[in-house]
Amino acid sequence: MHSSMIEQENGVFPAVCSLDCPDQCGLLLHKEAGKIVKIEGDPNHPVTQGAICNKVRNMTARLYDDKRLQYPMKRVGPKGEGSRFERISWEEAIATITTRWKKQIAEEGPESILPYSFYGNMGRIGTEGMDRRFFNRMGASRLLYSICESAGTEGYKYTMGGSFGTDPEETVHAKLIIMWGINAVSTNMHQVMLAEKARKNGAQIVVIDAHKNQTGRWADWFIPIMPGTDAALALGIMHILFAEDHVDEAFLRQYTVGHEELREHVQQYEPSVVSAITGVPVEDLYRLARLYGQTSPSFIRIGNGIQHHDNGGMCVRTIACLPALTGQWIQRGGGAIKGNGAYLEHNIPALQRPDLRVKEARQINMNLLGSSLLELDPPIHSLYVYNSNPALVAPHANKVREGLRREDLFTVVHDLFLTETAKYADIVLPATSSFENTDFYRSYWHQYVHLQLPVARPYGESKANVDVFRLLAAGMGYEDEALQDTDEDLVRQALNHPGNPALANITYDNLLEKQFMKAEVKPLFPGELRTPSGKIELYSREMEEKGYPALPTYIPLPDEGDLPFLFIPAPNHNFLNSTFAHNEKHVRMEKTPKLHMNEADAASLGLVSGEKVRVWNTRGECELTVAAGSDVLPGVVVSQGLWADSAASGSKALVNALTPDRVADMGGGATFFSGRVHVAKL
Repeated sequence: MHSSMIEQENGVFPAVCSLDCPDQCGLLLHKEAGKIVKIEGDPNHPVTQGAICNKVRNMTARLYDDKRLQYPMKRVGPKGEGSRFERISWEEAIATITTRWKKQIAEEGPESILPYSFYGNMGRIGTEGMDRRFFNRMGASRLLYSICESAGTEGYKYTMGGSFGTDPEETVHAKLIIMWGINAVSTNMHQVMLAEKARKNGAQIVVIDAHKNQTGRWADWFIPIMPGTDAALALGIMHILFAEDHVDEAFLRQYTVGHEELREHVQQYEPSVVSAITGVPVEDLYRLARLYGQTSPSFIRIGNGIQHHDNGGMCVRTIACLPALTGQWIQRGGGAIKGNGAYLEHNIPALQRPDLRVKEARQINMNLLGSSLLELDPPIHSLYVYNSNPALVAPHANKVREGLRREDLFTVVHDLFLTETAKYADIVLPATSSFENTDFYRSYWHQYVHLQLPVARPYGESKANVDVFRLLAAGMGYEDEALQDTDEDLVRQALNHPGNPALANITYDNLLEKQFMKAEVKPLFPGELRTPSGKIELYSREMEEKGYPALPTYIPLPDEGDLPFLFIPAPNHNFLNSTFAHNEKHVRMEKTPKLHMNEADAASLGLVSGEKVRVWNTRGECELTVAAGSDVLPGVVVSQGLWADSAASGSKALVNALTPDRVADMGGGATFFSGRVHVAKL
């Protein structure tokens, strides 16, 4: 696999999927006359084994979409919806940006500039390499990257010391698989394939969720739950495990701290109390606890949905305690996965170079973009957006868009499409796709690292993030060597990480030869965790010192007033956040933005499936199509997907107009799933 792949007009070439998805699939790209004409799974990949999702199978439509940006542009006319742009050269674009920034830094200081990005592409040098170096050197305000998994990651870390879980390849040996708050059929399909293998060997599959989506329908047993009450359910299970002696005393003594305190503490979570909180019937609670207590190996896949509540970190921290009670961590295929990213941790300081920063700068939570643009003092006067589309994906979207509309905010957007955010930009830059770049990828679920070399030429005049930041550095007059490193230098520096022996053999040269390699991961036990005690912390002194309950605790969601429905804007099957929402093929596959509601609630409002409804609260409103049935509990409504303003029902489907921008209990996380709404016939 060498850079000559670009030169070869025809053939089949190895690649890796760049999407922010746990599966990180090995791919094969078919090229004809220099164009990628077909994408399929790589059958030689040990985890993904040639199976890929529909999103990626149809990705060629996105790569060569006639709406894809081909050259830099500047805005003429008003910001927002009806904005118009005209073509400029790269020279003019870079000069315009750097002239503006130099003036701004001289007058207001570098903290008046904010980079805003996330993982629209999971390539590490493109998302946390040259960009971080550049903004560190500048001294810009820092972004807290907390929109996705930060609350749950911190909660899990208090229990287990970091993002360390079961090797997914081992989960084929489990006899009980609990998918908790994850629509895995749509968002982690290879965990579903592994579970299917386990099921053929007699495993039972239980799904716990607020919505009976495709994963719920696939389960042997679906347990509907009131959103935000997952910690209570886990504590109810613990109550029964201790009461009926389904715990592994030897494991608890050897590998945990706080099991005596926990045993005492969970006595208050009696089944009748837990049932009233969660909506799970008492007999189901007993059945679930006994199933978990008596089946080994048992495995819990902890999903992303749970942590998008005000109590999300504590919910995940609590569920993460369950495998310790029954000693599952020492059973092959037992335990849990929230994320496995810590096993593959690369050399972050070497890649991001925080040492280039002369003095500390303020940190701005990406979930608070709207209020940060409107209320911060001193204000943000320039925003540089890449790998993200905050006008669609950030909470409290109307506030975000009001901030983006500011005439005195100089905004640059680097993307593949003229996204909702790009329509508010002063300068728009065209981005390459991941198949046009060099980068390395590490899964946060399986244990493989991949190298991607460019397979196709850049589309039009598009450039990769790293290239643009090198140009900006030159334009700013920054001469630091770190800002001139090549892509290969960046990959080599990131992978050279003596602190993580699991990566010892994973080098640029080895990846060049093999494309992907599995890290040399040792089992967690026997061994020491990275918690303060080196053990699983059922009782956490660290949490206590930070003002949290030391033991897992159910904390109800805050009161949002008397709005009748709790609103869950979940992902859908054919988009990934806002990626693909702008591509006609994927929009056609997904059809229309729906609102799933309980048939009893629909009947009480005089609604039937297929009718249009207005969904609103004090933050905003949107219009969706009702799907009434028994897939959600009464009092809960669920939408699926982030729809582009241009798609289906236009900006009327902007579900983030309704979502709160409160910050979760831990990690600065988002609370997308804790908002309440009214629903009425349109």
